[in-house]
Amino acid sequence: MKFKTLFVAGVCASALLASCNPQTAKENQLKYTHTSLADGDAFQFFEIVGAKVVYEADYAKYAQTAATSAQVRQLAAKAQEVYAAIIPGLDSLAILKQVDFPVKGAQPFAAPHETVHSAAHQNHAADSATADLHATASHDHAGAYSDESYMHHVQHEAAAIKDQFERLTRNTDKDLRSFAKANVEKVNELFVMAGGKEDAHAHH
Repeated sequence: MKFKTLFVAGVCASALLASCNPQTAKENQLKYTHTSLADGDAFQFFEIVGAKVVYEADYAKYAQTAATSAQVRQLAAKAQEVYAAIIPGLDSLAILKQVDFPVKGAQPFAAPHETVHSAAHQNHAADSATADLHATASHDHAGAYSDESYMHHVQHEAAAIKDQFERLTRNTDKDLRSFAKANVEKVNELFVMAGGKEDAHAHH
C-alpha cells in the first residue's frame, strides 16, 4: 500500500515538473487542447498560406520540367524559390504561435498520371488498341498541364497569398507583422512576373 502511494506521488511530481517547463507546457497545450496564440486573422493566414505554399512549391518544381516555354520555366523557378523560402519561416512561426503546420488535410500536389503512357513506350510490339490508349494518355497529360494554364494558376494563387500577407502586415502581433513585411514584396514580384497588375488586389 505504501509503495503504491509513493508511486502515485512520484508520477504526480513528474507531471508537475513537466508542466513547469514552458516549452513542454506550450506543446501540451497545442497537443491536448488545440488552442493557439494566433488571433482569427492570423489563424486564417496559417490555414490558407500554409496549405498553398507547400502545394505551389511542389507544383513549381514539376512545372520546371514540364514547361515548353523558357519564360514559364523561369516563372516556375521563381515560384519554387519564393515559396520554398517561406516554408521554414512559416514552420518556425507556427510553432511559436502554436498553430498546426503542415496544415492538416491540405491537398498535396500530384503530377499527372502517366502509367499508360510509359507502358506503351516500353511495349515495342504494342497492338492498335494499346496505341490508342497511349494516344489518349498523352492527350490527357497535355490537358492536365499547359504553360498558359500554369501561368494563370501562378498569378491567381500569388494574388491570394499576397492578399493574406498584406492583411498580416496590419496584425497587432509584431512577430506576424515582421514575417509578413519580410515576404509580401517577394510574393508581389512573383504575382507581377506571372502577368498580374500591382493594384489588382484593390478589386478583390
